[in-house]
Amino acid sequence: MILNTHHTGFVVKDLEKAIKFYTEGLGFEVSARYERTGNAIQQVVGYDSAHLNLALLSLGKEHLVELIEYISPKPISRPTNERSAVGSTHLAFLVDDISGTFEHLKKCGAKVMNPPAEVSEGRVACYLQDPDGNWLELLQLS
Repeated sequence: MILNTHHTGFVVKDLEKAIKFYTEGLGFEVSARYERTGNAIQQVVGYDSAHLNLALLSLGKEHLVELIEYISPKPISRPTNERSAVGSTHLAFLVDDISGTFEHLKKCGAKVMNPPAEVSEGRVACYLQDPDGNWLELLQLS
């Protein structure tokens, strides 16, 4: 039986750069950093000789973001950045000032698709990407 969500994981090219974006841009705190090698992680990720550097970030107590830098195997680029691709994912953040947050994240290196738009009465949203192309959503409810 599922009890709750625990974390969302994103593969990144450069762990230090990603940590900087998530801490300075989004206000996360680093909860833990670790390195994984050996049989157990090889079994979990399905790669022989897997070697990963990871960071767990928190923004509150309920849900974590795990940033994963693959040392081995070498990471490959995503074949598409299309939002409509099956398997595309995003992590949504509830914000109190979507315009200010949007502008701040642009300065921190976010890749912008479109500015915030009112999608229904009292609901303003936008998508953007972190520096590694992981999709993020900002959502403001009034």
